[in-house]
Amino acid sequence: MDFSLIASSFAQVFAPSTMLYTLLGAAGGILIGAIPGLTATMGIALLVPFTYGLDFIPGVAMLLGIFCGGMYGGSIAAILIHTPGTPSAAATVLDGFPMGQKGEPGRALTISLFSSFSGGIIGALVMTFLSPTISKAALKFGPAEFFSLALFGLSVIVAISGKSVLKGLIAAFFGLLIGTVGMDKTCAYLRFFKLRGLYDGIPFIPALIGLFAISEVIANFEHLLQANPKRNVNSGEKSGNPVISYLKSVVRNILPKKDDVKTIWPHLIKGSLIGTFIGSIPGAGGDIAAFVSYSEAKRTSKHPEMFGKGAPEGIAAAECANNGCSGGAMIPMLALGVPGDSNTAVLMGAFIMHGFQPGPMMYVEHLNIVYAVFGALLAANLAFLVVGMLGVNIFSKVISLERYFLIPCILVLSLVGAYAINQSLFDVYFAIVMGIIGYLLQKYGFPLSPILLALILGPMCESNIRRYMQIVDGHFEMIFTRPICLVFFALAIFSLVASVLNQKKIARREAEAAKAEEK
Repeated sequence: MDFSLIASSFAQVFAPSTMLYTLLGAAGGILIGAIPGLTATMGIALLVPFTYGLDFIPGVAMLLGIFCGGMYGGSIAAILIHTPGTPSAAATVLDGFPMGQKGEPGRALTISLFSSFSGGIIGALVMTFLSPTISKAALKFGPAEFFSLALFGLSVIVAISGKSVLKGLIAAFFGLLIGTVGMDKTCAYLRFFKLRGLYDGIPFIPALIGLFAISEVIANFEHLLQANPKRNVNSGEKSGNPVISYLKSVVRNILPKKDDVKTIWPHLIKGSLIGTFIGSIPGAGGDIAAFVSYSEAKRTSKHPEMFGKGAPEGIAAAECANNGCSGGAMIPMLALGVPGDSNTAVLMGAFIMHGFQPGPMMYVEHLNIVYAVFGALLAANLAFLVVGMLGVNIFSKVISLERYFLIPCILVLSLVGAYAINQSLFDVYFAIVMGIIGYLLQKYGFPLSPILLALILGPMCESNIRRYMQIVDGHFEMIFTRPICLVFFALAIFSLVASVLNQKKIARREAEAAKAEEK
């Protein structure tokens, strides 16, 4: 590597004017990511035309700021209002929201912020030093490998099923079933409901908003009608000098506790590497990486029974993985000219608009630009860390609002978010229907996360196995001759066995705790 060229490229990125654009992008990305239904992809797409009047490096730095800020911003809504702001924050809900409900929203947001930063930085460093090597491995993925990856992803359903594995599996089966709705991608045959809004399948973002946000609104509205609303606990100081109290709460909320750091650091490293690897596979994304990392954290935790109740490891594992994907997704885009996800697809358009064609020749003809992009991704992660630290104390106050004020705000934001994706009222109605279904499922103890994971991976699993079967003329056994597939199959079996054993351990510990309480 040419370290003098790296130094000069990084100097351009960390110039004050460029850093200002990066900070603005990060602030905008956090805001967009925190609003359910508005994704980082949308923010990048909206601002691409505005970068045309800028030099390439400030322009791409601002777009990367939106990218990284949006990935973190999704966790804010997940923690505070039980709604993933972005699909990649879906796994953060599992422990982030319970921690917020226990009166520790500031702690949850801080863990999320520093985990996101750690994942983003590790992903950026891996991209900087190993992108050509990883891109060659990603190039070996075909339909069979994507099918086996999706199958491995589905194997974590047991780990996220909560107390009842059976109910988790039923929820996952429901997700797989509704994932088959819409136009068959192979035969162009319309399956099930002949509704125009469902031709392309279940609209994912409205489904996510309905399952998590609107179902939570209905549940809270029920509590209000019963005249027993859940009071939120504000974790800030409540006595003494108000100025000193506020400053103490600010410092406490922007710095993670030593015990939390000691607990989460192994999961930060593992989750970041998992996220970077999965992100580097074109078509995979932060949502898959977050669930896989969460399952791995629960498997290796000394206290798996705490997961789903506000475990800091759960928040850390999910957030470092989905932010590690930001660096991973950039690898195939820069090295191969193949976008790793929807965000990098839009970024690729910005590159082309500025006269740079991503691909192998960039490393030959525009190596200084490649190094500048590496530096810009590092700067974007630093920028959202700064913005997040300044805002975390304000964000954490949201949960202390009265329910009769907060519930209508969440409902309006949710419906606007559902409409904003396709500007379609059908999506709004669909989100409401999914909200009612989600409310009923939660009321009877069925977890919602398996449904979401099945909606993500079900279509991916189906389309790739059918494509592969066409390639091999129906000889399914040929898949066992592919080494990458065998690795993922082995991981899936290991994940299932480990998750079942973990669930038994959790049940045993809960039974022992119940007996101890009776005595």
